[in-house]
Parts: sequence; C-alpha cells; structure tokens
Amino acid sequence: MTQTIAPRVRTLVLLILAVAGALLAGAAPVSAHAALTGSDPAQGAVVDTAPSQVSLTFSEPIAVGDDSVRVLDPKGERVDKGDPANPSGTTYSVRLVSGLPDGTYTVAYQVVSADSHPVAGAFTFSIGAPSETTVSVSAQGSDDGLVGWLYGFGRYVSYAGFVVLAGGAAFVLACWAPGARVRAVQRLVVSGWLALTSATLGLLMLRGSYTTSGKVGDVFDLELLGDVLQTKTGAALVSRLLLLAAAALFIAVLFGAYARTADAVEPDRDAEDDGGGDDGGDDGGPDKRDLTFGLALGGTVVAAGLAASWAMSEHASQGLQAGVAMPVDVVHLLAVAAWLGGLTALLVALYRAPVETPVGRDAVRRFSRLAFGSVVTLAVTGVYQSWRQLGSWSAFTDTRYGQLLLVKIALVAVMVAVAFLSRRWTQRLADARVSEAAEEAERTEAAERAEEAVRAEEAVRAKEAVRAEATQRAEEGVRAKEAVRVKATERANEAVRAEATQRAEEGVRAKEAVRAEATERAKEAKQPAGTAPAEASGTSEVSEASMAVEPPKASGASDAFDAEKAEAGQDSVRAAQLARQRAAAEAARQKRLRDADPNRFGLRRSVLAEAGVAVVLLAVTTVLTQTEPGRTEQDARAATAASSSASATGQGSGAVSLTMPFDTGGKSGKGVVSIDLDPAQAGDNALHVYVEGPDGTPVDVPEVKIALTLAAQNIGPLPVAPDHVTTGHWSATRVQIPMAGDWKVEVTVRTSDIDQVTVSKNAQIG
Repeated sequence: MTQTIAPRVRTLVLLILAVAGALLAGAAPVSAHAALTGSDPAQGAVVDTAPSQVSLTFSEPIAVGDDSVRVLDPKGERVDKGDPANPSGTTYSVRLVSGLPDGTYTVAYQVVSADSHPVAGAFTFSIGAPSETTVSVSAQGSDDGLVGWLYGFGRYVSYAGFVVLAGGAAFVLACWAPGARVRAVQRLVVSGWLALTSATLGLLMLRGSYTTSGKVGDVFDLELLGDVLQTKTGAALVSRLLLLAAAALFIAVLFGAYARTADAVEPDRDAEDDGGGDDGGDDGGPDKRDLTFGLALGGTVVAAGLAASWAMSEHASQGLQAGVAMPVDVVHLLAVAAWLGGLTALLVALYRAPVETPVGRDAVRRFSRLAFGSVVTLAVTGVYQSWRQLGSWSAFTDTRYGQLLLVKIALVAVMVAVAFLSRRWTQRLADARVSEAAEEAERTEAAERAEEAVRAEEAVRAKEAVRAEATQRAEEGVRAKEAVRVKATERANEAVRAEATQRAEEGVRAKEAVRAEATERAKEAKQPAGTAPAEASGTSEVSEASMAVEPPKASGASDAFDAEKAEAGQDSVRAAQLARQRAAAEAARQKRLRDADPNRFGLRRSVLAEAGVAVVLLAVTTVLTQTEPGRTEQDARAATAASSSASATGQGSGAVSLTMPFDTGGKSGKGVVSIDLDPAQAGDNALHVYVEGPDGTPVDVPEVKIALTLAAQNIGPLPVAPDHVTTGHWSATRVQIPMAGDWKVEVTVRTSDIDQVTVSKNAQIG
C-alpha cells in the first residue's frame, strides 16, 4: 500500500508547488498598497503659469527619500530643488526652480508605503500648452524583476515557516504529547524554525534593493542595510530574529525535557484495542503539568510576538482603526498557524509515526476541536479585516484584492468541507475499533494461548534437556571423583610401602653399625695400657619421619564447570536474538494491520487533501498581503473620476483646485470633495465646494466646513461657512485671504450625526 500511495503523494506535492509558484509569480505587479489619490497640478492638467511646487497626495502615509520625487522638463533635465516635504497629512511636495518655460513636464515618484511596500509611478502636466517630451519613465518598479520575485518568495517561506513552527508545537502540546518523541515531528518543527529564520535574514538583506533600485548588486550594500534598520520594517525583521532565538530555546525544551516526561504518559492504544488512552493528558505528575503550563505560556508569548512582527509593519498598522486591527491581525495569524500547522503535523504523524507510537483517535479528536476553534476565530477576524480593507460589497468584484479574497474564502470553504470528511473518518475509526474489539480480543487471546502452549512445550523440552544434561554431568563428575580417589589411594599405599621398606633398611644398617661399634670397643678393651682408645666418629641416629601424603586435585570437575558456563552463554545469546526477531515480526504485523485499516487510510487521504489545499491557501494569502487593498484602489479610482468630472463640468476652473477623497467610516461615508479657489490671491476670493460619491455622482451631506491656515505666519485657522447651492455644491464669496503663502486648506465633511472626517491639502496663494 505504501508503494501505491507514494507516487500519488509526490505528484500531488508537485502540482501544489506549481500552483503556489504561479500565484507567487503573479503577485509582484500589484504589490503597492499606497495609491496616488491626487496631485497639484493634476495629472494631464494644463496650467497657465508655472507652479512653484508639485504636490502629491497618497492614500496613506509614505516614506520619502532625497530622490523620491523627481520633476523632469521636456529635455529630461531635473527642475525640482530640495528634498520632498510633508506639509500636512498624506500630501508631499517638492519645490520647482523659477522661470520654467512652457511645455510638458514629467513627475516621477518612487516611495515606500506605510505598510512596507514600494510605490512607483509617473504622470505629466503642461505649462501653457502640451509639447513633445524625450522623457521615458520605466513602468517597472523596484518590486518587479528578480529582486521583487525573491522578496515575494521569501515572504511565502516566512509565512510557511511560522505556520509549521507554531502549529506543529501547538499540536504536540495540545493534542499529542508522545509526538515530542517522534523524530519526524521533531524534524518538521525544526525545519519550520530554520525556514522562518533563513527567510527573515534573506528579507532583511533584500529589503534595501527591493524598496530602491531593484538591482541584485545592491542586495549586499551595507549602507542600504543600515538605512533599512532605521525603518519600521527593518525593526520588525530584527525583532523577529530575536524572538526566533527564544523560539530555539523553546524547541530545545519541548523535544528535550518535555519529551522525557512524556515517556510516563501511556500512548494512545486505540490502534490495537478499545482502551482509548489519554495520550495528551498530564499524567506525569505535578512536574510535568508545570512544564506543560510553562511551555504553553512561553510558546504563546513567542508565537504572538512573531505574529506581531507582521501586524506592526503591514496592512493592519495603517488605515482605519489601526489600534484594533493590529491585535486582531495577531489573533488571525495565530489561528492560521494552529489550523494549518497542526494539520501538517497530523499529516506527518499519520504517515511517519513509528508503530510503537501511533497517533490515535484521541489525538485526532483533540486536533479536530482545536481546528474548529481556529476556523471560528478566522471567520470572525476575517470578516473584520475584509470590511476594513474593502469597505463595500462592490469591492469584492471590482478590485483585485476583493477577487483574491473571494478565492481565499472559497479555499477555506473547501478545507472546511474536507475537514468534515476527516472528522467522519475519525468517527468511523472509533466505531470500527468498538465493533472489532471483541474479535480482536479473541484473536489476540487465541494467539496468546497458542504462543503460551508453544512456549510451555519448549520450556518442558528445555527442562528435560537441562535435567538430562545435569544428570550426565553429575555422573561424569562422580566417576571423575572415584577415579581421583582410587588413584590417590594407590599413590598413598605405594608411599607407605616405600617408607616402610626404607625404614627397615635403615634399621638393618643401624643394627650393623651398633654391632660394629661394639666389636671395636671390645678390641680396644683388650689393648695394652697407655694406648689411646680410638673414638667412634660415626654415630648414626635413627629418627622416624612422618610425611603427609595429599591426594592430587581433581581437574576433571573444573573442566566440566567451564563447559557448562560457555553453553549457558550461548543459550542467552540465542534467546536475545529470538526476542529481537519476535519484536521485529510483531512490529511488522502491527504496521501491516495499521496500513490495511480502510478507516485510517481514508483519514490519511483526507488530511493529505487538506494539506494540499492549505499550501495553495497560504500562497493566496501571501499574494493578498502584497496586493493593494480594495478600499484604497476604489479611493484612487474615485479621485481620478472626480478629477475628470471636474474638468468636464467646469469644476477646477479656479486658479487653485484641490481634490481630496474622504471616508467617515459610517454608512455612505465615502466620497471625494473638491475645492476651487479663484483667483487664489491675497484679498477677496470665491470658493466652491463639490462633494461626490464613489461613483462620481454629486451627493449632499449634512455639513461641510472649511478652515484656512498659514502656519509659517501663525495665521488661522480662518473658518469659512459655504452656502448650499445645489446637490453636491456649496459656495462662498468674498473669502478674505490676508497674504500670500503656502496655505493649508482643511475640509470637514459630516455624513451623519456621529460620522465625520477632516481632510486637508496645501495650496499656494499669490
């Protein structure tokens, strides 16, 4: 069965990676999140006199550098001077040299949006009359090309690494404690950490080139790297690396001390019986419970910190309700990790867990509950994020962000449906175990009885063999002892006879010596007087010597003991080999039974399908984070439409025309307000206010207020209360502007009793 599944798995993985690669490849061209919503002069406008500056208004705050905004004359020479300034809000301006001749001028900008994505573009305006121009501004931004693709791929790898790291660890802690000892699960979590760490380092190196030139050679520019470290995105990436160091310590404890305490937990045995042991409980005593609580708390803090490194530098950090959106985004990312990462860990456990530590029914049920809670959390946080990024139902179909979001919702629905099938397979697995428990018990009992009978027969034979061998060895020992005793007796008798013979001979010699001495003394007594008697110098004394005769030791008994010992060692080696063979055979039998289980096989296939959809879902999510939000795209369209409408209806005929999109956050709270100020000189001026909806049609609002401020001279704000003329049109006459300068024009639009917003732009007066 494994040989049949493996090619299918490889084919499915290749298809999934191909789809993910295609999605990532198409992500780069739409990665800007801030949009140009207005300019002064407007795009394509023809002005009578040369302006003193060019102002650009974006949908959100941006980061600008020395060359972020360039103005080129018809010959391609720069006519801007100084660095870009930020006079107010999201409006940025650059001053122009004086005395510009008539002709067509090109404004090129390359900035970084507040949610970390580069924004590039160009437009033209004319002085006096349009003319030919030699300027050719490339449409390719820094986020296109190889560097942009690598940056997008690095973002995908970082998301995937975080999901696997956080979700895999959560699966072990919350669902399957014995998984901490499974090598495949350990490799999965560690690979997630390595992927996230390497991707973060790569993003940090690519960031400088990604937001400026887009050249591969600038990736290793240390000056650019230093500039990146001073930005919000650079700080987020560095903080992510610091948190990954803490995550490494967490992994070491999880697969070290925690894995050792997990040995005390009874693994789930529902693959063999109906016991249904609690393989994820805290049955390791207070020490294990304390360690589990500490790991859960510390892991949650680290995972939340890693998620915050995205939330604080991307979509959630800008726009409406940023203070609410960032924690919601953190919860959203944690729910994604718990669901998709836990699903990946479950898939690895189903395919790679050893026989002695199978992932059982209880573990799957725990993950099912965890996944359900994650899906509910994703639904709640996703609805809020969708409202915040889209703002209207039409944005689902009219914007690329909305279209991608629909694809993501469809993929989530598919995953939920497949998860429902997995849940059914889990229930079938449980029911099958209950119904087959008796048969399995009977088969196991019969097998055990047969095995016990064979073992008993072998034991009887072994005992008889041992008894016969012991009897034979005992008889041989007795015979050997008798032989030794006989031989010792013979040797002792021979020694006694030899000693008696020797003593007899010595006695005869002693008697002869005494007789000879007596004869000599008799001869001396017969000699004449005066002769010296001869001394007998050879007196022998006979003494009895006792010798202790010891029989020699029996060497035959020692040889028999050594042989018995060697044979016993061989028996133990054979017994150990037999035990290993039986264990291997039993493991193979259990694996065959587990693989042959149709319910477990069905669960494997459904989880594999979920994981495949999850890979594509993660790719879509990565592309979504690189796509301009629908709300911003619609605001930019509305501003463009309002500018065109103003030109067609006569709006904008004043010396100064300002167009500003607004969003009060309430119902029907989006639109565009346009200001015409004529003649835009010191003294009396006529002011006209036009309010239009997102579709460019005039609309009425409860209140419109104007305020003029000259901050350089500390004048204002000067209030202006325009009168309602007709639908979407207000006007005021004899508006007094005391002196020339760079005036700030603030417009407050109220769309309901509680919903209002103030937008502003700067205008050069005089």
